[in-house]
Amino acid sequence: MTNLAKTIDHTALKADTTKSQIETLCAEAKEFRFASVCVNPTWVETAASLLKDSGVDVCTVIGFPLGANTPETKAFETKDAINKGASEVDMVINIGALKDKNYDLVERDIRAVVDAAKGKALTKVIIETSLLTNEEKVKACELSVKAGSDFVKTSTGFSSGGATVSDIELMRKTVGPDLGVKASGGVRDLEGAKAMIEAGATRIGASAGVSIVKGEQGNTDY
Repeated sequence: MTNLAKTIDHTALKADTTKSQIETLCAEAKEFRFASVCVNPTWVETAASLLKDSGVDVCTVIGFPLGANTPETKAFETKDAINKGASEVDMVINIGALKDKNYDLVERDIRAVVDAAKGKALTKVIIETSLLTNEEKVKACELSVKAGSDFVKTSTGFSSGGATVSDIELMRKTVGPDLGVKASGGVRDLEGAKAMIEAGATRIGASAGVSIVKGEQGNTDY
């Protein structure tokens, strides 16, 4: 994989994240030329200022981490984040609605964010794979495609599990070759990142981005 750093969303989403940690995150992102930093909405403006003209995007999360907000709330949150400098938004689906087979609501929920972001930001749809059956994972991916998302994403990192190779393979098979697939949650080293990319991921969400790319630098085979 060439330029592994450009597949990484360098991430800090914990509730106790401080401004100094965001400053470090952004400095690392500029140094290693990651695709983006992924931060909570409260830090979007700060990150956008720190990363101005750097080539590193600002990604934020919508309806995070439970996905249980209304479509209208998620749309407002998306517009607000974009106005403050976000160019990518990772939204959590309504997981309970999916399990209830209320597919109209799930699609409307995703579409509300897609429409709010259209022409201004990429939309990634977090399906929270650890809470879903394989049948539900497939359906969530299909609804994401139907609603016009740019990516599907495995996990928030705040539920019962993160990305797995088998989930990435299933998601890639479902969405086809053109949509982005983001592996997030539990990717901590070069070998883990390499496995996800080989399975079909085009983006990696990780707080361990520096360790991952330093592993690459020390590995002449990759």
